[in-house]
Amino acid sequence: MVDMLTKMSSIKVECVIDERSSIGEGPVWEEKDGTLLFVDITGQRISRWNPETKQTESMTTERCVGAVVPRRSGGYVMAEGTRFAAVDWEKKTSTTIAHVDGDKPNNRFNDGKVDPAGRFFAGTMALEVRPAVLERKQGSLYTLHSDHTVVKHFDQVDISNGLDWSTDHKIFYYIDSLSFMVEAFDYDIQTGSICNRRRVYALEEDEGIPDGMCIDSEGKLWVACYNGGRVVRIDPQTGTRMQTVKLPVDKTTSCCFGGRDYSDLYVTSAYKGMDQDYLAKQPQTGCVFRITGLGVKGIPSNAFAG
Repeated sequence: MVDMLTKMSSIKVECVIDERSSIGEGPVWEEKDGTLLFVDITGQRISRWNPETKQTESMTTERCVGAVVPRRSGGYVMAEGTRFAAVDWEKKTSTTIAHVDGDKPNNRFNDGKVDPAGRFFAGTMALEVRPAVLERKQGSLYTLHSDHTVVKHFDQVDISNGLDWSTDHKIFYYIDSLSFMVEAFDYDIQTGSICNRRRVYALEEDEGIPDGMCIDSEGKLWVACYNGGRVVRIDPQTGTRMQTVKLPVDKTTSCCFGGRDYSDLYVTSAYKGMDQDYLAKQPQTGCVFRITGLGVKGIPSNAFAG
């Protein structure tokens, strides 16, 4: 296996948002405003960070917020608790669009992302007793369509997590964290349906738990590894790891490309469940990092069409 560990002097990892999140997640680059959108799941907060001013604007949510995405008509849509909801950023208010998992009050949404046609895919999980410890197989993967109907793709999910689509829009990539692998499905952009589930990459023991994920313009996947303190670049065609970039914190949670030309990789992290000794050893845990000099670029994120 060819694996380029970060030895190249051009690669730089820096902490750019030093405000800690309990579980920082779901980073999305907003091209129009040049801002980074992300959530603190258990901190119940949505934030927008401006790299020019270094200022962060936030709003609190009523329940744990797993993901938030831009909306074509303005504002955002979030997957919060067990509901999809529209967010009015100016008023800092939300309006319910649809509910899921009505028979599972102990569930919450986790990661989510908008597909190339403007549908919002997001998955659920049981509330954690402590990080990565929870009632198993309680989650499902859903899609919120532009007409506000909700489709359930499958259930029996442990921790619904990273997701993205191939550059030709024919494959959907997905992570159920406690399976310790990245999976792929055939994807129909016309209907949003997925089928033919298969394994793309199995994580090695020292890589930790696969968490959030994004894709670059070359069709390679970048996976944030919780407890692994790294992001890994995966070739989904060969199932091999191409590159590892290590960070100064173990609890890396998700990643997205951003910046003017999408050449910066932003990585979120978490501090939930860490004791004082751990925080003293890794004082930047829970912060947001930027990796530059990777030599690859991402692609613009999609906005919800409804």
